[in-house]
Parts: sequence; C-alpha cells; structure tokens
Amino acid sequence: MTHRILLVNGPNLNLLGVRDPGVYGTETLADVERIATEAAAEAGFELRSIQSNHEGVLIDAIHAAREDCDGIVINPGGLTHTSVALRDALTGVNLPFAEIHISDVNAREEFRRFSYLHDVAAVRVIGQGVNGYASAIAQLTALIP
Repeated sequence: MTHRILLVNGPNLNLLGVRDPGVYGTETLADVERIATEAAAEAGFELRSIQSNHEGVLIDAIHAAREDCDGIVINPGGLTHTSVALRDALTGVNLPFAEIHISDVNAREEFRRFSYLHDVAAVRVIGQGVNGYASAIAQLTALIP
C-alpha cells in the first residue's frame, strides 16, 4: 500500500517569493513543494500538492483525500483565522493533519494569533520558514502507522 500525504496551500501562497519577502522569504511555492516532496519521500510517503485561492476548491481536495491519503499538511493562509468550514472539512475526513505557517503568526498582528485549527491539528509548525514544511511532514508521518 502506498502511503500518501496531501499538501494544501491556501490563498495567496502562490505569491511566495514575491509577496512580502521580509515576512515570507524569497522561496517560491515550487520550492515549498520540492522541500515537501523530498521530506515525504524520506519518510516513505508520496506527496500530492494543491494550492488554491478558493476555499471550496481546498475543501473539495480535503474531502477527496479521505480516499487515498493518510494525512494532510496544510498552510491555510488567511483562512486560518476565518474558516469554520475548513476546520469542519479537516475534522470531517478523520485524517491526522499538520497546520503550518511560514511566519511566526504569534509575533504578528493580533488577528493572526487566532487559528480555527490549533486545537484539532495533530501537529503545528509555526515560524520556521519554508523548511517548516519538512518538519511538519516528518512529525506527521511519524504519527501514521
């Protein structure tokens, strides 16, 4: 059986490397996906990636993951602070998931400090830059039998 992780990147993460490099760095979404793919392979997992600026597309991908994935790594972007629907999708599919944020959201604006996912995520990685994706994958895959 093939073990697989779904990597979900939410709104505006397609602008990595361009949007506010002082906060998010100069690495691109392609760099993130390469780092994540390599980390998954090291753990013996395949990786499927999706990025969308549309909440419903992300929710549909999460729902589909229950068919062939063992876990989810998600950077929900701004949906972190606003989306009960995203939380419901993640808890509804009954897959362990890791919440990741490139920047230290706890050291930024007050509204970024709240996450609808914080209390249901199996793993949280915050403020480690794009290398945090590798950490999130390593920690999540360690929880999957």
